[in-house]
Amino acid sequence: MSKLDPITVEVIHNYLLSASKEMERNLMRTSYNTIIYEIRDFGLGIYDRQCRLLAEAPGLAIFTRGNDYGLERVVEFLGEENIHPGDLMLTSYPYWSSAHPLDVLAVSPIFYKDELLGYTAIKQHWLDLGQKDPGYILDSTDVFQEGLLLPAVKIYKKGELDRELLNIIRFNSRLPERVIGDMNAQISACRTGERRVAELVGKFGVDTFKDAVEEILDHGERIARARLAELPKGTWTAEDYVDDDGIDKETMLKLKVTVTITDDEMIIDWTGSHPPTRGPMNVPVGVTLGVSALAFKGVTTPDTPANAGNYRPLRVIAPAGELMHAVPPAPTFTIWAGLLAPEVVLKALAQGMPDLIPACSGGDVFDVMGLGIHPETNSPWLEATNEAVGFGAHAGGDGEDAIMHLTEPGCRNNPVEVLETKAPWIIENYYMRRDSGGPGQHRGGVGVTRTYRFLHPSTALTLVKKTKTKPWGIAGGREGENGHVIVRAGSPDEEIAGAIYDYFQPEDVLINNSGGGGGWGDPFKRDPEKVLNDVINDFVSIESAKNDYGVVIDPQTMTIDEAATTALRS
Repeated sequence: MSKLDPITVEVIHNYLLSASKEMERNLMRTSYNTIIYEIRDFGLGIYDRQCRLLAEAPGLAIFTRGNDYGLERVVEFLGEENIHPGDLMLTSYPYWSSAHPLDVLAVSPIFYKDELLGYTAIKQHWLDLGQKDPGYILDSTDVFQEGLLLPAVKIYKKGELDRELLNIIRFNSRLPERVIGDMNAQISACRTGERRVAELVGKFGVDTFKDAVEEILDHGERIARARLAELPKGTWTAEDYVDDDGIDKETMLKLKVTVTITDDEMIIDWTGSHPPTRGPMNVPVGVTLGVSALAFKGVTTPDTPANAGNYRPLRVIAPAGELMHAVPPAPTFTIWAGLLAPEVVLKALAQGMPDLIPACSGGDVFDVMGLGIHPETNSPWLEATNEAVGFGAHAGGDGEDAIMHLTEPGCRNNPVEVLETKAPWIIENYYMRRDSGGPGQHRGGVGVTRTYRFLHPSTALTLVKKTKTKPWGIAGGREGENGHVIVRAGSPDEEIAGAIYDYFQPEDVLINNSGGGGGWGDPFKRDPEKVLNDVINDFVSIESAKNDYGVVIDPQTMTIDEAATTALRS
C-alpha cells in the first residue's frame, strides 16, 4: 500500500520531468555548436541514489539509457563515499560511457542537507578530443587512437574547478574554445538539475521524495508488464548486416538477435553476432543495453516518459568480446552497428506479431560531416548533419516520409541556412527521394536527397553503413531502397560509396541519398487512388506504379487507366 496519495506522486513526477526539460533548454541555449543546439546530439536524465532513471529529455534515445550504465560505472569507480557536494565528473572511456570517446558523459551528484539523493547525467558529442583524425574516425584499430580517455575524473571538486584537468582537455583538442564552451554548457545544465531536485526535496521533504520515487518506478514497471502480458509469447531470431568495419571493406558484419517473450520478461540475446572487428565498429555494452531498451519500450510503453521501472521486465544478453559487447582495447569509434540493432530486434518480433511491428526503416542516420579552414575567418570549421529516412510501413498504414531514424527520436537535422552560413559549401537541392519507399499495400516512407557543392578546399566524411543490404518488408511488402552517397557527382571521377573520408576541391559535388522504409503487404492490393496520389506527389514514379503496384497511369492526364490496371492486376 502506497504511503502517498497519487496526486502528490504525480506532482513530484511531473516536477522531475519539468526539471529534465529545463536542463535540456539550458544545454541548447548555452552550447556553442550546432551539433548540440540544432541536431540535439545528447541525452540527459535525472537519477536517484541507486542510479535509477527518474526522468529524461532524450535527443539520441540510446544515449539516455546508455547513461544509466555509465553512471553506475562512475559511482562504482569512485566509490559513493568519495562523491561530495559540488563535484562534477567526466568520463570518455567508451566501455563505461557507452559511446565513443567524443561522446563525453558528465555526472553531478544531487545533495540535500549533506545527504546524497541522486545524480544528474548528460552525455553529448564534443567536436574534438585528441582523436587521431579531425572530425570522426573510420579506421582506428584500438581505443588509444580514438581520443583522450577520461575515466571518472572530477573537473569540479567540491565546487572548485580543477584547472590542471581543464588544461589537459584544452591542450588535447584541435578546437579547444568550442569544446570548452560546450563542456561548460553541459556542466551548467547538470547544475540546473541539481538545484531543481534540491528545491523539490526542500518543498516535500526527503521521506516523501523517496516514497514518490518508489511509486514512480513501480508504476513504470506495472504498465510495462501489463503491455508485455498482451504480446504473443514465443522465441524468434533475426539477422541483418552492417556494410563493413571500416578496414576490411569486403566483409559485412552480422547482427544476430534472439528475442524471447515469456509471461514475465522479454529477453534480447545478441549471442551469435559477428566476432570483434579490427576496425572501430565494436559496440560498447551500454550502447547494446540502450538500443535493446529502445526496441522494448517501443512495443510496451511508447506513449509514456521513460523511467527505470519500464525496463525491469527486460533482460539483455551480450557475450563479452563479440561485436555487441566490446572489451578493451577494441576500437569503438564508429558505433554504427548499434544504430541498426533496434531494427534487428523488430525484425525478430515481426515474425510473431506482423500486425504490430513496422517494416525496416531506411536503416541508418546518413551523416555528412565537413571540416577545414574557413576562407572568411581563417579559422577551423566543422559542421555536420544527420539525414532523415523513410520509416517502414505497418499494418495500420504507410511509413512516415523523411523523419529522423528511430535511434534519435528527439534529434533534428541541421537547417540548410545554418549549414550554408557556417560552412563554405552550398546546398544545391534537398528533396524527397522518389521510389525509395518499399512497395506494399502500405508503402514504405521515402528517404531524401541532399546535394553539397564545395566552395573551398575541404575534408568531408560520410557515416553511412547500410548500403549493401536493403530495408526489409513485412507480410509480402517489398524492400525499400538502401541509401548511399555519390562522390564528385557529375565528374569523370564520380563514385557511389558508403562511408568515406576524402578531400574535396572547389566545385566538387557530394550527394547524400538516404534510405527508404520497407513496405507492408502485397503491393497489388494497394488502393489505386493512393498510388495515383503518390505519383502526383512524386513519391512514386509512373514506371513504379505500373511495375510494382499494377496501376497504369496516363502521364498526360494523370488519371488511372482503369481497364489496363484491372488487366495488369489480374
